[in-house]
Amino acid sequence: MKITVRIWRQKNADSKGQMVTYGLEDVSEHMSFLEMLDVLNEQLTLEGEEPVAFDSDCREGICGSCGVVINGIPHGPEVTTTCQLHMRTFHDGDVIDIEPWRAGAFPVVKDLVVDRGAFDRIIQAGGYITAPTGSAPEANNIAVPKENADHAFEAATCIGCGACVAACPNGSAMLFTAAKITHLGLLPQGQPERDSRVLGMVEQMDFEGFGGCTNIGECTAACPKGIPLDVISRLNRDLRSALTKA
Repeated sequence: MKITVRIWRQKNADSKGQMVTYGLEDVSEHMSFLEMLDVLNEQLTLEGEEPVAFDSDCREGICGSCGVVINGIPHGPEVTTTCQLHMRTFHDGDVIDIEPWRAGAFPVVKDLVVDRGAFDRIIQAGGYITAPTGSAPEANNIAVPKENADHAFEAATCIGCGACVAACPNGSAMLFTAAKITHLGLLPQGQPERDSRVLGMVEQMDFEGFGGCTNIGECTAACPKGIPLDVISRLNRDLRSALTKA
């Protein structure tokens, strides 16, 4: 296939960015989207130009490192991670716009790379369990109702990619924060810090400058792991309960 890509290029956080157009020929439909970018970067390097900076790690859809806005959609036209999107989704002659995550709380570092350190700081504010739970066999001695275990596992599949934030018109991080709160709040080990967890994480989320949630639902539609919207309802219930006790 012959593909034209229009990519956001920005030297650093302080410089002004712009869309730059590149042409690619002989793009195989079997390439992943990131492999297509690799080929582009090889082409740019041979031409003496600066390659496009983008994030990736495992390239297996489980680490959450990759993530760009493709034709206005986080991760692209299929509900998957950018690294698991393949060029067979596109057609010969297509023009593809590629931009970084669109969110004030995710400042651009360079080109398609954004700083998602705000997510790390939200986790540091309470997304963990401090009580020692022992090794895996010892932890498994604590009975957990299957319904709770299933919902906790579902929430735990969040990979922290940030697509929810990029998709939300408000730039809200509620789905991410709610998934982490729900995961731990449904387990017996997470009960002692349940109130402090939700208070701390929501406070940090607001401090980082994410927008407010208005239940539009774009976040769950873009989530490559299908985190359901009802985790936000659980966060709100936990937050009201914690504020009442406080």
